[in-house]
Order: sequence, then structure tokens, then C-alpha cells
Amino acid sequence: MRSAFLGWRFWLLSAGALMGVTVTCALGAWQLSRANFKAALQAEVTAQRQLPPLDGSALRAGAPLHRQVMLRGTWLASHTVFLENRQMNGKPGFFILTPLQLEGRPEVVLVQRGWALRNFVDRSAPPAVQTPAGRVTLQGRIAPPPSKLYDFAGTSAGTIRQNLDLAQFGAEIRLPLLDVTVLQTDEASEGLLRQWPEPSTGVDKHYGYAFQWFGLAGLIALLYVWFQIVRRFILPSRVA
Repeated sequence: MRSAFLGWRFWLLSAGALMGVTVTCALGAWQLSRANFKAALQAEVTAQRQLPPLDGSALRAGAPLHRQVMLRGTWLASHTVFLENRQMNGKPGFFILTPLQLEGRPEVVLVQRGWALRNFVDRSAPPAVQTPAGRVTLQGRIAPPPSKLYDFAGTSAGTIRQNLDLAQFGAEIRLPLLDVTVLQTDEASEGLLRQWPEPSTGVDKHYGYAFQWFGLAGLIALLYVWFQIVRRFILPSRVA
């Protein structure tokens, strides 16, 4: 038995098992720390959404994401942008973005107004979207700009685009554009759907990863004990 304990294969497998358990436990702990961080972010999102909505006079650059807003102003329809290859309910279409001239202020804010299905017969034709003239009132929440997709050549300008950079767009329209965007949350209207996904930080994903890593650590330990301890030393001694 002593020679078996001192065999190089035994010690090599023991070192490998120890390293495997250590690494997988460390990865599991890291995923738990990420989950705790995301849980704190989710709590902040929830807290922001429970605060009274900001009005246009209180909207400022750097305003907290997900804060509810109630805005009054005038659509600048000539600067409407259609972001293509955007999905809602699994269907491809456009996100429609229009600047809103805030009432009583020189600044404008870019509003993500909603989603519309694209014309598959004429892909260069923007969807039929109604933009009311005169003063409008809308509800929404402060949100980051739409995520960027792979940018093809020639798709960063014009009415139909692949992506939109907020700073470049402000320079393009030559208006004082606030460094925030608003996601409109009113009921579907004007030819637009607004079934936006609820903001989520993905806490459950990290808990799932942590469970997998800790499970793998337990499996390594179990296999090590069975093959290197039980089958090598305990079962042979019982047979003898």
C-alpha cells in the first residue's frame, strides 16, 4: 500500500484533481461575485423606475438610466432615422428614432419611438410611420442608445442606417442634442410597436454558471475519491 501511495501516477493525478477543484471553485466564486454585482445593479434599476418621472425641464446629460420621464415638445420629423435589422417579437424591422424639441428649452432629445416592420418588397423604402405635428406629450424612460450592429459601408448616414452615434448625430443635425436617449413606452400608436423587453442585468445567468462550476468541482472530487481512494485502497482491503 505504501508503494502505491508513493507512485508518481498517484501524486500526478492527486495534483491534477486538486488543481481542477481549486480552479473550478474559484470560477464559481467569481460568478457569484458577478451575480452580487448584477443584483445591486438590478436593485438600482428597480429603484429608479419607482421614482416620480422627470419632466423635460429636469432632463439633463448624465441622467440615471431607466428613470421614468414625461416629456412635452415637438417632433423634428425631418431628422427621423430608421435603424434596420432590429427585431421585436422575433421579426426583423426598424427602430424609429426622432429628435424631440423640448418645450421651453433649446435642447433636443433623441427618442426611440418604437419598432416597425420593414418592406420586404422594396427594402430601401422606410415603413409608413405617422409623426404628429405640433406639441406632443409622451411617456418613456431614459435608456442607452440602440446597440451597435456590424456596420456595412455606406450605412452610417441617410434616413435608413445600420447604427447611430449620438455625438455624430448631434453634429450632423446641428442642434443641441442631449447626451441621453429616451425609450418611448406609450401604447402602440402611429404605426409603431413598443413591446420593449424589460431591463435585466442577467443575474440568473451568473447563478447558473456558478452552479455549473461548483458542480464540476464536486464531480472532480467525487471521481478522485472513487478511483484513487476507494477502488485503490478500500475495496481491495475488503476483498483481502
